[in-house]
Amino acid sequence: MKNANLVSTLGFLCAALLSVIWGGCNGSESGAGVAAPKTASDWFTISVGEHPLRLQLAVTPSEMQRGLMERRELGADEGMLFVYLRPDQVSFWMRNTPLPLDIGFFDAEGVLREVYPLHPFDERPVTSRSRRLQFALEVNRGWFKAHGLGPGAQLDLQALTTALHERDFPLKQFGLGDGNDAAAK
Repeated sequence: MKNANLVSTLGFLCAALLSVIWGGCNGSESGAGVAAPKTASDWFTISVGEHPLRLQLAVTPSEMQRGLMERRELGADEGMLFVYLRPDQVSFWMRNTPLPLDIGFFDAEGVLREVYPLHPFDERPVTSRSRRLQFALEVNRGWFKAHGLGPGAQLDLQALTTALHERDFPLKQFGLGDGNDAAAK
């Protein structure tokens, strides 16, 4: 009886192994080169002017609400880029955010229009003057000044388009690209 159980167990294991191998081969043919979409925790290199940053993207309402809350560290050239569906007036606060930050507001063309300091744990809103802003960039306090960047600096929209594509967001909803998402590859 023990041998019969052993034979049937070995048969089951062989069948399971062949199923995994066959499924893997099958899947690799149809999904060759297709990676899973990146997430809010992934980093993307996007420049402002000639200065590259490692950025995480906050795109969904829950990602935007969370922002950099509870973060205790942020690298010298790291930050978070908030991407809005359309230009509007934007407002930020620092609830549960212990880092001193600067925030830069960019218009739909990626041009930096306004920069403000954000103070740790300050719940008073910092609201843009313009109603024509689509991107907000949070970085360590002093980053813009240290790099000689002020109003007029350009956000690399091509790199942002690529990052949004890698996050699997349709570019057209942000008014980016030509609506042909495959072109962002």
